[in-house]
Formats: sequence, structure tokens, C-alpha cells
Amino acid sequence: MRCYLYILECNDGTYYTGSTKDLVKRLREHENSMGANYTKKKQPVKLVYFEEYLRIDEAFNREKQIQGWGHAKKKALIESRKGELPLLAKKDFSKQSSRYATAQLLDDRIKRQ
Repeated sequence: MRCYLYILECNDGTYYTGSTKDLVKRLREHENSMGANYTKKKQPVKLVYFEEYLRIDEAFNREKQIQGWGHAKKKALIESRKGELPLLAKKDFSKQSSRYATAQLLDDRIKRQ
């Protein structure tokens, strides 16, 4: 049995990621506003990417992975710019580090008082 991970582009430029056992049927559902609530509000939608799997759990796991990605990374995948994916995966921890440092300074001041 073939199963699919798919990405739809919504009318506002956002992406919807899903998985299904029947891609044609699921696309019809989205197009007829019988799919996910998210896509109902963002019609029309168009299929921009899909991957084929042998098992639905594999497609679902890939769906969950991609749902955690930002817009730029999804766009790179859609446009077959796979070499950019690792770069887009890197999280900027500099803001978190500065917040942590600020919290540490406050803790130190409180302890000294």
C-alpha cells in the first residue's frame, strides 16, 4: 500500500503538512473544504510537494518532523534545495543565552542582598 506525506500551499502563502493513504481523495477533501480546519479557511490550496512511503506510520512520522520546521526550511524542501536544509535547521541560541545571562545576573544580585 502506498502512503503519502504531502505539503499544500494555502492562498496566504502558508504551508499545510499532512499524511494520508489516498492522496487524490485527500486533496479533493481539502479542495472541497472537507479537509483540515486550517485549509478550510485558506482556500484555494495547491499541492506543492509529496513523498511516498510503504507504511502510514512512516508518512505520519515525516509529517510531524516537517511540521516542526519553519517556512524557509519547508520552502527549501519544496524547491529541492536539500543542501540548504541543514543550514536552516540550525537554531539561533544567542537570544536564549543573553536571556539566561540576564537571569543569572538577577539571581546573583538577589543573593547578595
